[in-house]
Amino acid sequence: MTKLSARLGLTRFEADEYYKQALQAYNKKKMDEAILAMEQAIELLPNNAEYYAARGFFYLEDGIIDKAGEDFEQALTTHPYEPLAHYGRGMIAYNARNWDEALAHFTDAYRSDPDRVETLYYLAIVHHHKHQNARASEVMQQAAQLMEVRGDKRQRDAERWVKEFDKLAAEQRQLPPG
Repeated sequence: MTKLSARLGLTRFEADEYYKQALQAYNKKKMDEAILAMEQAIELLPNNAEYYAARGFFYLEDGIIDKAGEDFEQALTTHPYEPLAHYGRGMIAYNARNWDEALAHFTDAYRSDPDRVETLYYLAIVHHHKHQNARASEVMQQAAQLMEVRGDKRQRDAERWVKEFDKLAAEQRQLPPG
């Protein structure tokens, strides 16, 4: 790539075209194609944290956890507030039942992008696993409200969780301290 092409943003344009191709392949559940397109985008713009996070997410969806983790870490090294990378690291920790690490990453993902419903949903579930049901209810209510605004079909599921967390929180308040 010539200096002029780089100055005109042509490298960025080409990389974004590969990113679009990757997203289209992902939507068709063609993970190999999605990953290959992301590799081409990363080759063009190797310092773009979003590209690493996206490829990591594709690896995660494809069940290749070690490569997903590597990409999420690379994204966070490049940009410590990359929301998809924190979300991905949270999912890896969640699936490993490492609630403290999951909580830390989902919290960072939420701080970076407070409008991501999935982050709120899993953040609430992690609070539940940590026996913090009152907090779980608050966070799930936020998720349900966002779902309502967006017409998201998962709203009813979130509302059922709120009721369950409220019930569990009430039971916890009735337990003697200790």
